[in-house]
Amino acid sequence: MTGFINIDKREGISSTYCVNRIKRLSKTPCGHMGTLDPLAEGVLPVGIGNATRLFDYFLGKQKTYLARFRFGWTTDTLDRESEPRFAGMVPSKSAIEEILPNFTGEIEQRPPLFSAICVDGKRGYELARKGKDVELSARLVNIFSLTLNGQTAEDEFEFSVTCGKGTYIRSLARDLGEALGTGAYMTKLVRTASGPFVLGNAVPLDLLTAENLGDYLIPTESVLPFARLDVTDERFFHGVPVPVQSEDGVYKLYREGAFYGIGIAEGGLLRPDKKLC
Repeated sequence: MTGFINIDKREGISSTYCVNRIKRLSKTPCGHMGTLDPLAEGVLPVGIGNATRLFDYFLGKQKTYLARFRFGWTTDTLDRESEPRFAGMVPSKSAIEEILPNFTGEIEQRPPLFSAICVDGKRGYELARKGKDVELSARLVNIFSLTLNGQTAEDEFEFSVTCGKGTYIRSLARDLGEALGTGAYMTKLVRTASGPFVLGNAVPLDLLTAENLGDYLIPTESVLPFARLDVTDERFFHGVPVPVQSEDGVYKLYREGAFYGIGIAEGGLLRPDKKLC
């Protein structure tokens, strides 16, 4: 079995738990594309079999979230995992909307200490749990759009966020609060899209069985954003680059009508990159 299962992850379970469940059902090695914290919900694409070899091609994919931030309070973990403490006033809707343009485009963002990022060989969350005072270096991230949807409670607002790799929505809550002279933390997070995978066709984990897993399997080639190229020169399938009259770029390769893998055309030659059949 090879392909993707688009899981609708529910709050309270880990991404690793989801992967292990699919692994048991499929009896095949699996992996996920982008961790969701246990408190988060939504789209979690799980690759089965050789599909896991394609993860590199999805590194630059955009992700879309619905997030709720509580203002006037903060926590050590920047989410509901730790105890809230008072941190200032609750800003108005208009004040929040006024600063949102400052948080779109390529921006510097400091990751939360409670994260899996390594510092001197130790995970950030390990150092944080030991009370170590460590600040992670800021990094460049891309936030393509940031919209305030509305107010969901007296001190809570909902946002739509479309962003690139490495973005921490918890950090975005903190930074919005700081820019408004107060505190903020994330109370809810739902990933509604991850590249070509969307919430509308995601399946809850508890609906999957060994018998119906294949019904939800998304073919590997259907989610790759590359043009098709049919290869007839048999030398190619023995690892030999062959002449090609295609533009330079990455292609989905087919052999006798069947999906074969990924190839790269460059300078009039086609070379294999990933064999998946």
